[in-house]
This record gives sequence, C-alpha cells and structure tokens, in this order.
Amino acid sequence: MTAPLRVAQWATGAVGKTILRGVIDRPDLELVGLYVYGDKKVGRDAGDIARRDPTGVTATRDLDELIATRPQVVMHAPRLQVPYEKHDHDLLRLLREGINVITTAGQHFPRAHGPEREQMFLDACHAGDSTLFGIGVSPGIIGERLALGLTGASVTLDRITIDEVLDARSMPDPDFAFTVMGMGSDPAKLDGSGPLPTLYASLYLETIAFMCERMGVTYDEVVPDHRVVPASRDLEVAAGHIAAGTVGSTEWRWHAMVGGKPFLTLAIIWTMEPDLPDYAGRDEWTIHFFGKPEMVVTLNMVEPDEPGVRTTAGQYITAGPALRAIEHVVAAPAGIFEPPVFAPFHLGGAQ
Repeated sequence: MTAPLRVAQWATGAVGKTILRGVIDRPDLELVGLYVYGDKKVGRDAGDIARRDPTGVTATRDLDELIATRPQVVMHAPRLQVPYEKHDHDLLRLLREGINVITTAGQHFPRAHGPEREQMFLDACHAGDSTLFGIGVSPGIIGERLALGLTGASVTLDRITIDEVLDARSMPDPDFAFTVMGMGSDPAKLDGSGPLPTLYASLYLETIAFMCERMGVTYDEVVPDHRVVPASRDLEVAAGHIAAGTVGSTEWRWHAMVGGKPFLTLAIIWTMEPDLPDYAGRDEWTIHFFGKPEMVVTLNMVEPDEPGVRTTAGQYITAGPALRAIEHVVAAPAGIFEPPVFAPFHLGGAQ
C-alpha cells in the first residue's frame, strides 16, 4: 500500500481553509504541518481551525518548525499582496529546502517576467530538487486550460477576449477588499500607474504570456486599458462600508497587441454593484473566439446549498485546482511545473 503524501498547509484564510479541509478529508494525504499568520491561531489544532476532528497537527508561525515536519509539498495559500514579489522569500526558502510548493498567490508562469525571475525560481528548485506550481482558477484554469484548450477547435483564429465579471460583495476580508482590490478608495488616485494596477499586471501577464507562447504568438506589447467606476450610492458589503463616490467597481483590462491589433484581451472586472447596467445579467466568465468557427463560451458558478457550510463556490473553484495538482507536482521533475495543453491553435500551423 502506498504511503500517504506528506502535506503542509500555509495560511488559513478563506481559500487556505478550504484547501486545509480538502487535505484532511483525503485518505491519500497526511497533514503534517500548518503555518498561520495570526497569533490567535498559533498552537491550535488544524482540525479545530478547519472545523474538523482533531489532527494532532498544531499551527505555527515559525518557518523552521514547518520545515522540520518535512512535508513533500506545501499548499501555499496566502493572500495576494502588494508588491507582487511579497512572497518570494518564503517560496525560495521552501524550494531550497527540498519542499515542493503549490501556490495560489501567483507564480503561474514566471517566464512572463523575463529570464532573471524565472531563473531565480529554477535555481531554488534545482538546489532542493523541488518543484513550483502556481495555480488557481484565474489565472490557472480559465485562460490556461479552458480557453487555450478550446483554441484547438479553431481552423483560423483572429482574436480572443476573456471577460471575468464577479460580484465582490461577499468577499469578507476588509484588507483584501479595500487594500488589495482598491474598493472604497479615491477614484482619482486609483490610476493605471499605481501599486494595484502594477500588481494585477504582473499577475495576469502570466496568463497572457502562457497562452500566447503555447499558440506561437509573439505580441508586440501588452497595453493596459483600465477603468474604475465610483459607487452610485452608499454600500454595505461583507467587508464593510463603501461610500458613494468612492471606488465601487474596478475593470482591469489588458490587450496583447500583434501587428497593431489586439490578439488577446483579458478583462478582470470586480464590482460591489452587480445591478449596474454595465454588469447586470453578465456571465461570470465569457470567452469569445473570433475566427472560424466563431465561438462564445460562458461559465458561471452555483453557490452551494449546504446547511451549516459557509464555503463559497469561489473558494471551492480556487482550492480545487490546487488539491488536484498535488500528486502531479510531487511526481514532477525539479523546476517550474507547466501544465500540458493538447493541440492548441498555433499561429504558425501545426506543431
């Protein structure tokens, strides 16, 4: 009988806690360590934090203690933070220690940022004989798997647009909603040159670069095309109060330009007012392929109807890809794991 894979969980926010439950519930996985950020969680049993039976694994804020548990893989699920490189030190330390890392905080395709950043992670992986994999739903699934896989049905392909339109009212973390998302801020100060557009440009450039590379497309530049929408009225949302006139919706949009025309457009639209005319009735994800054939694919999440369960569809859809990747990342050779894509459209013909 194969021994369970040894897994440690990093962070227990909304997504991290969902992953933690997934690890505890799987008989082929053994939870051996838990890293937390909050002092109130230190020393608590992982099962208590996850609303599961006791596990015998207690939470720690000491990285050396976590490493000493010798996990085969760390499920790294901290909140995305400014700057994008905020988690580099921890990731590199884990990889050098010989621990595989699956992270939901970016790092989906470091090559997008140039050879130096990619090599930094590769050096750590080769030093520890470990593997790094960044995954989530977007980035991670929508563009890199769903859209890219469907390009394989194209005979000709002129352009792709991907729109994500998400109702952000239920996001509970005030720091994430107001600091990372920029909600409730001064619209005049949330311009295209600030820390938030820079953060998201780094994150979503990885989707654009991965998709274009797999399709044999060399883009001339990636052009930002952002818009913030003031709240039309005072709003009370899960994270707190948003005053009328402050940012109530953000639209982060980028165009990968080829020959002076957009080839791939990625729009990330989060709103605290989903009833506004611009957003009402829109699907959560819409992928439009312009070519032969022209295709439109939509995807929507259905919130779970489980008495006593507070986990949202958004938490499940982010945690699921990370949990599904565990055995594949552990078995992969040292380096940055890049998921295979079967026969996508290729600009230069069959490859």
